[in-house]
Amino acid sequence: MKVVATNKFAHFNYFVLETYEAGICLLGSEIKSVRKNGMTLNESFILISNKGAVLKNSYIKSYQNISNNFSPKPTRDRNLLLNKNEILKLKQKTETKGLTIIPIKAYLKDELLKIEIGLCKGKKLYNKKEDKKEQDIKRETERLLK
Repeated sequence: MKVVATNKFAHFNYFVLETYEAGICLLGSEIKSVRKNGMTLNESFILISNKGAVLKNSYIKSYQNISNNFSPKPTRDRNLLLNKNEILKLKQKTETKGLTIIPIKAYLKDELLKIEIGLCKGKKLYNKKEDKKEQDIKRETERLLK
């Protein structure tokens, strides 16, 4: 399993309650670009509609060895592949409890691109400060142990 992209702010801005693994529909030039680390998940999110789950605002750099006539938009909407039960469960939870769905990381699994998505609840400012203090304490203890 090769991690291609991570959402660095996922665990800093949100409490991740549940995680799911989803496939993604890409074009041939997009998967080539992803394999060369041309993908970012920062500021991206997932919307659930009647048609299914859609990844919005993710950036995939256009592949250089292709003509401009056939290159897709770098930030186009991409469909996610989930079971109907998972889609219904996620839709119910986001509507009732005020939760959101964000991508956590993208990785290659058996030559297929998979995205780990998380059902998340936003953190308040004081929660972020506590997490930052814990990270600083952990970092200092590691330095002292060396």
